[in-house]
Amino acid sequence: MDWKTWYQEHLCPPQQAVRRIRSGDRVVVAHATGEPSLLLDAMVANAAQYEHVEIVHMVAMGKAEYCQPAYDRNFHHNSFFLGATSRAAAAEGRADFTPVYFSEIPALLRDHLHPNVALIQVSPPDEHGYCSLGVSVDYTKTAAEEADLVIAQVNQNMPRTLGDSFLHVTRFDCIVESCTPVIELPPPKISQVERAIGQNVAQLVRDGDTLQLGIGAIPDAVLLFLKEKNDLGIHTEMFSDGVVELAEAGNITNQKKTLHRGQSVATFLMGTRRLYDYVDNNPAVAMYPVQYVNDPYVIAQNDNLVSINSCVQIDLMGQVVSTSVGLRQISGVGGQIDFVRGANMSKGGRAIMAMPSTTGKGKVSKIVPFLDPGSAVTTTRNDVNYVITEYGIAQLRGKTLRQRAEALIEIAHPDFRDALREEYRRRFPRTY
Repeated sequence: MDWKTWYQEHLCPPQQAVRRIRSGDRVVVAHATGEPSLLLDAMVANAAQYEHVEIVHMVAMGKAEYCQPAYDRNFHHNSFFLGATSRAAAAEGRADFTPVYFSEIPALLRDHLHPNVALIQVSPPDEHGYCSLGVSVDYTKTAAEEADLVIAQVNQNMPRTLGDSFLHVTRFDCIVESCTPVIELPPPKISQVERAIGQNVAQLVRDGDTLQLGIGAIPDAVLLFLKEKNDLGIHTEMFSDGVVELAEAGNITNQKKTLHRGQSVATFLMGTRRLYDYVDNNPAVAMYPVQYVNDPYVIAQNDNLVSINSCVQIDLMGQVVSTSVGLRQISGVGGQIDFVRGANMSKGGRAIMAMPSTTGKGKVSKIVPFLDPGSAVTTTRNDVNYVITEYGIAQLRGKTLRQRAEALIEIAHPDFRDALREEYRRRFPRTY
């Protein structure tokens, strides 16, 4: 059977496709802006036909209606990374959180959490019958390869990204056509504090460096101060619109990279239509599954790899908390550890933690003597290298506990330095 015949024979409306989901199934949903909204809406509309369907997902960028109390009997969410639409469900027991490094999610799906159903979103097929996973390759490709049933939303608006991002239409059991907008993430507003942090981070970036950028105002603020840098490269789990601006301006060329020279490498994308149009059929962008992109040993093959991540809290020893506030889980580890370790192994690499010095409208210091009770350490003190706030740069790698505390106090908010020094004197009574 040729692929065009297969395509036509497996074409169906979304309501018909989701009827093939059964009670008790584990349904893995494509990640972030790649989530197939049309299929999720149809599944929720059909909720009365299900009991205890497990929805496995990383960052949910859509409505996540399956997390609402009304569907408590029908769905249970298992999250690898909590977000705005899933935190309350986890706190109230309608959802669970599974700790896992982003790079290891595909292995988890293969070995421990076998997907009965994969709900994915892809570009229209090319002349050979291959569809691109577009903005979400990451664990989505493995989910589609491992699932018993694959329901694909073929979206005219999904960009055709290149790299290891393709699935043949004969892998799809149900095909649902759509022309719905791909979820967009508008650029964040950047405060003066974040601009100061971005300027400090940019001091550590040199011409020819390869960058890993997280998401949010701080990474975007960093990009504002890289317009005088030359021949930058990208090897990152994700990027957004700011990278497009620097690539079009000629600051990002990828010509000094020691792995995938000439290409920006990522595993998923989050941004506006400008980003999606830029990556569409663009040979300068290569998308690969997360077990490759986020493998620390792959990351380390990029010389001068600079990783830039953020955190919630750091203590005077350099222990970093990024995923919880006390016992309250607020996000997930994502690729932070993957890239911190990869950067530390990279020849000339630098791992950076960047954060505002305070939270709670300036009333709470993020540099603390002790972590909040119940907090889960994300990045250990053995892994941390640079810590940056709006007040400066603290370099911790190779430093004693005493030296680390001194460096961190210097970049804390001035309002909290006296209290931190008091704890420092208790902890280190001898002076030299």
